[in-house]
Amino acid sequence: MERYSGAVVVIGAGYVGLTSAVCLAELGHRVACVDIDEGRIARLRENRVDLLEPRLAELLHRNRRRGRLSFHTEPTFVVPAADDVFVCVPTPGRPDGSTDLSAVDAVTRRVSGLLRPGARLVVKSTVPPGTHRRVAALLGRADVAVVSNPEFLREGTAVADFLEPDRIVVGADDPTAAAMVARLYDGIDAEVLRTDATSAETVKFAANGFLAVKLAYVNSIAELCEHVGADVADVLGAVGRDPRIGAAHLRPGPGWGGPCLPKDARALAALGAGTGCDLSLVDAAVAVNAHHQRRVAGLLDDVLAAGEPRVAVLGLTFKAGTNDLRDSPALPITTLLARHAKVSAYDPAITAAVPGVTDHLKLASDAESAVAGSDAVLLLTDWPEFARLPWRRLARSMRGDLVVDTRNHLAADRLADAGLRLRRLGRAPLFPEPLAASATC
Repeated sequence: MERYSGAVVVIGAGYVGLTSAVCLAELGHRVACVDIDEGRIARLRENRVDLLEPRLAELLHRNRRRGRLSFHTEPTFVVPAADDVFVCVPTPGRPDGSTDLSAVDAVTRRVSGLLRPGARLVVKSTVPPGTHRRVAALLGRADVAVVSNPEFLREGTAVADFLEPDRIVVGADDPTAAAMVARLYDGIDAEVLRTDATSAETVKFAANGFLAVKLAYVNSIAELCEHVGADVADVLGAVGRDPRIGAAHLRPGPGWGGPCLPKDARALAALGAGTGCDLSLVDAAVAVNAHHQRRVAGLLDDVLAAGEPRVAVLGLTFKAGTNDLRDSPALPITTLLARHAKVSAYDPAITAAVPGVTDHLKLASDAESAVAGSDAVLLLTDWPEFARLPWRRLARSMRGDLVVDTRNHLAADRLADAGLRLRRLGRAPLFPEPLAASATC
């Protein structure tokens, strides 16, 4: 057991918990990170990080070497020494969209008798408005304040988002407790927005719900561009120059996904239904996203109609720069394709099959192996290496000639030069000149 004497405990060593623990240590705090997964903690004690996240392993190693960061499987020895205990455990969505708070409840009960008087229990997990009252009731401790401190971390940029955020939100019904938690972020050049706990809990849902609506709208505009003959890059490039709208998240894709956006959008819709509030705009965004994923699969209908079709998929993670498959749009799309075709997929961050997740497809060891013998190629994640693939050589290995680029990531002239047909979202299809017999890689 690693010894600990410090001021901050982070419970949960997933994306949010581990990033928070490492970055709080980088800010100069002594941090103990606790997780019930003994294998994960053993790997972290050996400076081995499972997450594909820039700078995370480097900062973890540095702060362990400095004695600021330790890892534990048991809270008993670290929570009593803490001024602030962060709750960073999963809050998955239920089938009806509501939030499963069982992990938050379990942690609250577990630490209730361990927290010292005057300590603060800081909920960083994404939880529905009003959860702080539930946590306070479970604690049963008038001498411990409950503070809401939502996270806004994006996978692939989580360390930068923590250390260089656009805002920090701290909510508590006790202003002194809120001020003490806000001080943990001293040294970060960002505005700290202090509010009541319910408002802080609502911020995360409001932000992700808005992004879901925005992304669903963008994909609908891309579909419209295809029907009327417009170019989505030109359209959204002009729209994004309106400062009331902005260019961020104005890019079509295979649908929004990941561990936060789908879950939070469904949870926001469920909150609306539960409170009698009309949030049909969010419901529509969820429905549009599902429609869009079906539409992407439908772009291969002519290929799927052939006998024993084969489809190569490039990219499975919900975004480049991460190894996370949670709610990736690639999964429902490839599941639809697998009903009619043999699907071979390659993703540089997914090196082994994931039972129950990738069972419907065959994982290839590299892009060329995935593409060989295929009738069509479907790009779903914009990994930089896909833009550099030798398309002339790949074209010769294919049985068909169709490439569907859902990220508008590939250079059209290179694919045309390889003799491949290219379908892009929001843009007219491209049909190449016949490929010269003497073409080389």
